[in-house]
Amino acid sequence: MTPAAPVSPMLTRLVAERATGGLLRDHGTLYLVDGRVVHAESPSAPGVDVLLTAAGRLPRAGWDEAVDRAGARGAVGRFLVDSGRLHDGELEICHLGAVFDAAFFALAPTTGPTRFRYGVGHWFGTVRPVDTGTVERETLRRRALLDSVWPWPAVDHAPVVPRPAAPGQPVGARHRALLAAADGTRTPGDLARLLGRPAFHTLLDVRRLAAAGLVETPYDAPPPAPPAVPAWLGEAAAVSDPDVALLRRLRDALEAAL
Repeated sequence: MTPAAPVSPMLTRLVAERATGGLLRDHGTLYLVDGRVVHAESPSAPGVDVLLTAAGRLPRAGWDEAVDRAGARGAVGRFLVDSGRLHDGELEICHLGAVFDAAFFALAPTTGPTRFRYGVGHWFGTVRPVDTGTVERETLRRRALLDSVWPWPAVDHAPVVPRPAAPGQPVGARHRALLAAADGTRTPGDLARLLGRPAFHTLLDVRRLAAAGLVETPYDAPPPAPPAVPAWLGEAAAVSDPDVALLRRLRDALEAAL
């Protein structure tokens, strides 16, 4: 079997070095400690603050206080738990969800430069380090899932324009809320921030709605051929290592909350 190409060759090298710092790419940044991912951020994905405050789990004032009091020492997440604002499990699930969400965009194919700043940390602090292999596998799985639902990536960046449902066509509550917020100018990224939802899950919802004919698809160009799913991806899913089990628990928790 031919080994699959790494999502980021530089990331592979940094893992071998057990490097600590920030990997800067066109669409986001991964933060590593000893070669493991401890945080990720992207302009395309809502941060932990949006996911917590928009859902009403944490008042905005409580988030701002945590940043003011613990940001300089890189311990915002720890402060949220120690101050009683969040339980350990809540923080871990929310933070892991945000990490995988931002990493999906940060690891998107790019033609721009990739840089690494050694020793750089994130002010949020470390919650649960994740192996980079797990992050890369999940990124590839998500890419394949989007294209299996509706292989028109143009809908990911275009304004979401609702279309009327066919007579008797069912629309779930989650999709109804998204359609109600879509005003013909907001993109999926805008809707994710407005609704306090992970950006990838919003993209997935929009592609499902497009496939169902409930939002317009910009047909300016033919869809690309769906990429083949690497054979090792299915094999990896069957491996019972701690990070795979963690990913399954995270997926189940996110699905239960959606």
